[in-house]
Amino acid sequence: MGLKPKKVAHALMEAFAEMIFVHGFVHGDPHPGNILVSPEGSEGFTIVLLDHGIYRELDDRFRLDYCHLWKAMILLDVDEILHIGEKLGVGKYAKYFPVIFTGRTINSKSTLGKSMSAEEKQNLKKELSSLKMGDYTSFMESLPRDFLTILRTDGLLRSIISQLGASQRVRLLAYAKYSIHGAATKHGPETSNSPFPFCGIYNCSIMLGILFTDSELA
Repeated sequence: MGLKPKKVAHALMEAFAEMIFVHGFVHGDPHPGNILVSPEGSEGFTIVLLDHGIYRELDDRFRLDYCHLWKAMILLDVDEILHIGEKLGVGKYAKYFPVIFTGRTINSKSTLGKSMSAEEKQNLKKELSSLKMGDYTSFMESLPRDFLTILRTDGLLRSIISQLGASQRVRLLAYAKYSIHGAATKHGPETSNSPFPFCGIYNCSIMLGILFTDSELA
């Protein structure tokens, strides 16, 4: 059909990132069998999502907290990550959010999308080895239901992106962009028809440009 898998991966992540961060909807089961790629459309293809039985509408307060959490993880704002962790009820375990979602530690010096250094991996391994089963159980039990749904969806999307041959930077960039947009979007009768009423593309692009080099965006 002449489809480019990496282009499909990019479009898929853009769709899901906007869905979650801006509109507050989560398709809870985006496995490959539920994603159809039609060879028609203005971009040369159209993505069709199937099986809408497992959708979750996010509480808007949670949606905004999740947007701010991603913004904090992008900038590695330690205080904000821990603050949002308290709001979500996970307490001290919030320090592991950057590892779970971005693959770098909360004190990392690595660029977003880059692998952890050998020293970071060693320190993380040492820290995790000190945790007990009760710590893992407490962490999972403390997560809001909305968060658990997002974790499942994100895990499936990571797998699909890899199968399509795209870098995980595609996922990170989409989440970074739409978390910034979503943080400026409040749902309600006064909300503009535009999903991004307060955050200009220009300002968001400047922020993202600081985080990714040209080669990383390719």
